Amino acid sequence: MVDKYLARDAGKTGQKTPVTASAGTSDAGKILALDSSGKIDPTVLPDGVGANVNTAVAAENLSAGAFVNLFNDGGTFSARLADNSNGRAADGFVLVAVASAASASVYPLGELNSGLSSLTVGAEYWLGTVGGVIATPLDETSTSNAGYLSQFLGKAKSATEMITVRDEAVTL
Repeated sequence: MVDKYLARDAGKTGQKTPVTASAGTSDAGKILALDSSGKIDPTVLPDGVGANVNTAVAAENLSAGAFVNLFNDGGTFSARLADNSNGRAADGFVLVAVASAASASVYPLGELNSGLSSLTVGAEYWLGTVGGVIATPLDETSTSNAGYLSQFLGKAKSATEMITVRDEAVTL
């Protein structure tokens, strides 16, 4: 729920809803509200200020905190779930759930992923399947892991936050 404000329009007083994200020049002069996370949406900040975020079309439903793989989907810059079992290395992550075909804000590795759950403080994590993480690296000597990706993702700061790192995926 966004709090409303009173404003005069054509000589009458009425309620208006502030914007939580910017669509560009059409939102110039509008009053701003915090988004559902209690923060200012990066779309309202000037270029070069704020979080390092890339926008991509979600090729499938993405859950909050999921690690994603960026790819060319028929000429469209898109995001899909990263997965160590099918060659989709993690390029970044999303902080909020995104429906398939919607626009996703993808944060690059090297940033804080605060959309996770059930992490152990101080533990290290590697890429798992369907955008998830695993607490134990894959056994590089096991033939059952042949063709899988081994990619270190970072260390848990809290039960819901991971300090991610930029690490190349290695095919086992």
